[in-house]
Amino acid sequence: MGVSAAVSFGELGLVPPILRALEAAGYARPTPIQQAAIPPALQGRDILGCAQTGTGKTAAFVLPLLQRLDADAGDDPCLRALVITPTRELAAQIGESFATYGAQLDLWHAVIFGGVPDKPQITELRKGVDALVATPGRLLDLLQRGEVDLRKLEVFVLDEADRMLDMGFLPDVRRIVAKLPAKRQTLFFSATMPDEIRKLAEGLLHDPVSVAVARVAEPIERIDQRLYFVDKGDKRRLLVDLLRRDDVRRALVFSRTKHGANRIAEYLGQAGLGSAAIHGNKSQGARTRALEAFRRGDLRVMVATDLAARGIDIDDVTHVVNFDLPNVPETYVHRIGRTARAGASGVAWSFCESEERPYLEIGRAHV
Repeated sequence: MGVSAAVSFGELGLVPPILRALEAAGYARPTPIQQAAIPPALQGRDILGCAQTGTGKTAAFVLPLLQRLDADAGDDPCLRALVITPTRELAAQIGESFATYGAQLDLWHAVIFGGVPDKPQITELRKGVDALVATPGRLLDLLQRGEVDLRKLEVFVLDEADRMLDMGFLPDVRRIVAKLPAKRQTLFFSATMPDEIRKLAEGLLHDPVSVAVARVAEPIERIDQRLYFVDKGDKRRLLVDLLRRDDVRRALVFSRTKHGANRIAEYLGQAGLGSAAIHGNKSQGARTRALEAFRRGDLRVMVATDLAARGIDIDDVTHVVNFDLPNVPETYVHRIGRTARAGASGVAWSFCESEERPYLEIGRAHV
C-alpha cells in the first residue's frame, strides 16, 4: 500500500470526535504504519502489521478499533474488543492511548495485568467495558474464573507477537484464541516475523492486508551505532565516562541480568549519575515510579533488562547502551529501537568484552 507524507488523519476516514481528540493531543499527521493500516482496518479487514518500535503502531490499531466500537455502541457497555500485549507497562500505555484517543467517545475500557491485586480490575470488569487491554496470564486467570466473557467479541488485537514468543506466552495466547468467536476482525502486529510467529499469524488471520514499515529486523537508519572493545572490569568506568557527556540527555542502559542491572545502577549512583534499575524483581509500583521519573527527566539514566525495557515508550531517549551484548540479533534491533523514535536521531553504544566476541559473529549484520 502506497503512503503519502501529505496525508492527514481526516483523509484516513476517521470520525470528527476522534479527529478532535487527536488534535487536542497534538497529533497532526499520521505515521506511515497508521496511513497503511487504518483505512483497511476501518473497512473491517484483518491486518498483518510488521512494524518496529517507535512507528506509531499503537494508534494504528486503537483508532480504528475505537471507531468501530463507537459506531455500534449500545446503552450498556459490552466487551467487543480485546487487545493482548506481553508486558504490564505496554498494557498500561495502550490503556492511556484508549483514554486519549477516545476522550470524546462514550466508551469504557479496562486494563488488566498481573503483579498487582486483581480485585480492582474485577470491579472494573463487572461495571462493564467495551474494550479490554490485557496481559496473557491475568486474562487467562480471569477467564477461567468467569470474570471475562468473550462471546460477543468483534475485534481481537495481538500486539508484540514476537515478544510473546520470546517470553514463552504463545501457549497462553493459543488458549485465549481458542475462546474467541470464529467470526471476528483480527489485527496482528510484530516487529519481526520468525517462522513460529508467521505460522501463528496464518492461523489467526483471514485474507489479511499486510502492512510493513522498515525492513524486518533492520536497525533504524537514523541511529549512530558504535562498538567499544573493553575489558570486563573496565565496563562500568567506560559507561560513566560516556554518560557524563553533555549530549547524553536521556540514556537507556541494557543489562543481561537483573542483578547486573542493580549493580550498574548502584555504581552510577556512586558516581553521581542519577539512575534507576527496572526488571522483573521490582514491584509494579517501583517500576512505574522509576519510569515516570525517567519520562519527566528527573532521572537521566534507566538501567533495564530486555523484558522490562519492552514497555518503555519514551520518544526522547538520546542514547542506548548495550552494557552486555545480546546473543540474538533481533534483541539488538529491539534495544536500539528505543532511541531515534518519532523522527528523531539517536546513538547506540555497545560494549564487547572477550567472552562476548561470539555474539558479534551472530549479530555481525547489525553491529
